[in-house]
Amino acid sequence: MVGNRMSAGSGSWAARLLAGTSRSIAIALAASALIAGAVPAGAQAQVPTPESWFGHRMGSDRKLEPYAKMVAYYQRLAATSDRIKLVEIGKSTEGRPYLALFISAPENLVRLDEYRAMNAKLADPRGVAQEELDQIVRNGKAVIVQSYDLHSSEIGSSLTAVEFTHAMVTRTDPEMMNVLANVITIIMPSLNPDGHDMVHDWYMKYVGTPYEGGPMPWMYQKYVGHDNNRDAFMLNMAESQNIAKILYREWVPQAYMDHHQMGQYTPRISIPPYADPIRPGADPLVWREMTWFGSHMAYNLDAARLPGGIGSAIYSGWGHFGFHWITPFHNIAGMLGESASANIASPLYVHPDQLQGGQRNVPDNRPQMNMPDPWLGGWWRPRDIVDQQLVTSWSIVDLAAKNRQLLLRNMYFKAKRQVQRGAEAEVKAYVIGAEQHDPLTARKMVNALLLQKVDVFQSPEGFTQEGKAYAAGSYVVPMNQPNQGLVRYLLGRTLFPDDGYARTKDGAPIRPYDMGTDTMTEFMGVKSDPLSQPVTARLVGVSGPAVVPGTVADGSSWRLDGRLNDSFHAANLLLKSGATVKRVTAAAGNARAGDFIVSGVSSTAVQGVAATTGVSFAVAENVTDGASYALAKPRVAMLKRYRGGNIDEGWTRFLLEQYDFTYTSVMDADLKVGNLIKKYDVIVLPSDSVSNMTGEAPPSGTPIRWEAGNLESTPPEYRSGFGEAGTKALEEFVRAGGRLITFGQAGDLPIQKFKLPVKNVVAGKTGKEFWSPGSTLWMAVDAKNPLAFGMPDKALAIFTADCQVYEVTPQMHNERVQVVARYADQDVLQSGWLVGDDLIKGKAAMLSASLGKGEVILIGFRPQHRAQAHGTYKLLFDALYNKPTFGL
Repeated sequence: MVGNRMSAGSGSWAARLLAGTSRSIAIALAASALIAGAVPAGAQAQVPTPESWFGHRMGSDRKLEPYAKMVAYYQRLAATSDRIKLVEIGKSTEGRPYLALFISAPENLVRLDEYRAMNAKLADPRGVAQEELDQIVRNGKAVIVQSYDLHSSEIGSSLTAVEFTHAMVTRTDPEMMNVLANVITIIMPSLNPDGHDMVHDWYMKYVGTPYEGGPMPWMYQKYVGHDNNRDAFMLNMAESQNIAKILYREWVPQAYMDHHQMGQYTPRISIPPYADPIRPGADPLVWREMTWFGSHMAYNLDAARLPGGIGSAIYSGWGHFGFHWITPFHNIAGMLGESASANIASPLYVHPDQLQGGQRNVPDNRPQMNMPDPWLGGWWRPRDIVDQQLVTSWSIVDLAAKNRQLLLRNMYFKAKRQVQRGAEAEVKAYVIGAEQHDPLTARKMVNALLLQKVDVFQSPEGFTQEGKAYAAGSYVVPMNQPNQGLVRYLLGRTLFPDDGYARTKDGAPIRPYDMGTDTMTEFMGVKSDPLSQPVTARLVGVSGPAVVPGTVADGSSWRLDGRLNDSFHAANLLLKSGATVKRVTAAAGNARAGDFIVSGVSSTAVQGVAATTGVSFAVAENVTDGASYALAKPRVAMLKRYRGGNIDEGWTRFLLEQYDFTYTSVMDADLKVGNLIKKYDVIVLPSDSVSNMTGEAPPSGTPIRWEAGNLESTPPEYRSGFGEAGTKALEEFVRAGGRLITFGQAGDLPIQKFKLPVKNVVAGKTGKEFWSPGSTLWMAVDAKNPLAFGMPDKALAIFTADCQVYEVTPQMHNERVQVVARYADQDVLQSGWLVGDDLIKGKAAMLSASLGKGEVILIGFRPQHRAQAHGTYKLLFDALYNKPTFGL
């Protein structure tokens, strides 16, 4: 056997530790029982073991279990043990039960509501007497949440959850009894039940074939796949809403750990703390607690002779606002564990020279301060992942039990200090004025803040603050609240630190983990004003998400405000009901360009749409037929592929369904048939590379993701790519009068294959020349163009690594290209990180190029980015509708 790892399964290392170390160290290494396997004792003897229930040990090679059987096991544990309470807190997107397992001493479980109330006062101690806080610290219980199985191809953690839960309800040693007495452990055994079953079914279908352990051809969640944790601040998915109940509102734990897997040729497990840079603004104790928990994990891993554990590396403390990166701003020690992957549930042999390092703070695979015991290679098995995660899972609750009072005291310390920091900060509050370009979207943003347990107030009367008048109904978000650090990043301008942590020695930028900013107000196109003084006007607390139905004026012809995203939803519902819906081309009567005019439908039907969408129906006054054109239900198709699926396509599907756009998913065979114009008016290509779409080889030197690159491990019927035939069919579709819409890098296909007179000016640029990793950039929008009806003249685009910027190359007929939006001539960056802004100043962010009878619409960014970019939705929605043929 290559390497320095001893067999965890034999328990021999545990025996040596317990026999050859002091009693204090042996107690600290109680994780040994989790790995070696505890024997049920006493009152817990009737609890079934994982082996007896599933017929094999968790992590056995080539063994996985369907989610329903795991749920049945947890139900059995809850029925046979008084240490566990199973709660179904919701359903998954496809209707599977979404579980939370509460584990503690029986006497604690019967008082859960009482402990939850106590914990809530620590999380928000405003108005709570110091004597009561001290009493809660003495008598309360530490609350720890651990989640598993979020990224479903990282399926080892689902097996860990089974074995860890069993150990928690059966072990009777002093260390475990101390944990049960002092900690309420909340285990979320699967954050993605649907994806779990997808991966299970795919893997088990091909065990024993040449395709065993190969990548699944589609995403492991109906809409968003790997992006499911990127939803932690907007909470679009049912799964995100479920865990948010626990983390943000109902329990607010002292610590949270999300167990994942990473690449196969890395250190064996990445544990807390994060590497630099970190986001400033959280209480320092949060980061110290992560280091504290991580040190306990590292100590236990090395003592257990499970090598290759590394902390303060690979993952920086400034990442996208996923669950483990947003929780520090809820005053929770939010942590990430990433074990090295096998081939799903099949073992993988790793040669020593394949462990080269190269990640953040991992220069190589030699011993270093943050990894004194590197793994030297050999067979890597699913059981190895379980062994590691059992140690890290146990380490958290063990440390919490031994330091319960300190953790509880820290909880209210952090909250109090954050309230004080907010009161003393330069920005004392943010005002979300009632007079917004799209007030319904502003209300949605307020509702999203409430789901994060942010304090929001509303003004019953208008008020003036710092020289600006705000209308009645304006919202105020003060900074003197426990979650002020979160408010600062969701509502305030954010500049990623371009410092020594952000660049390599030669000055090349190091990409932040996914996004340079996740500023909700900028993403949603909602204006929030920072105030330097507290608001003294009368304010009323907003207690819950607002759902306000629209009003309907008496009449038979109504006007809908084209600036509202929800007016598109209303228009789609009305078109489906047979109503006549027109679009205004130029200001006329009481209508603006882009407004909708509705007729030919009953007042009762209109009232139903107003209640569903929140859109108000005003009487249309003096809008002549010559100033409008009729809309037809668009026949929309969108490319869907295998090769792991396209997350951008999934988000687009989700968004279209939310606004009741009808669409058809088309795959390679559908395109290759040709004559597409008979079936569709519009075809959408979500952001994707040409090689992923066509199946042709990528350009030399292009990094290939493992999932997409190893096609030899994919059954032939799932090796997608529409090739030359599909490319030809798409061009013929456009020339015959169709409209092709591309997002981001998908623009390469028509630019390269159709020979459009357009150049992507940032193509091939190094990071030193141009860099915009998840930033918001200002652009000027031609709101008179039907492709931008309803947009403000100035808007923010979310620019990520796969986005494009356009320049029209000179030609005989330059008029055949219309620029819909251009990046600003100066001060392009609003939030995030931008290098090389001179390259894109004044250049096109979105354009339309005529080709034959049709057109190609290139949107260089993703206008629907993760169903978060409400501020640019209309650029997509407008492009899906038919355009007028006159008056332009």
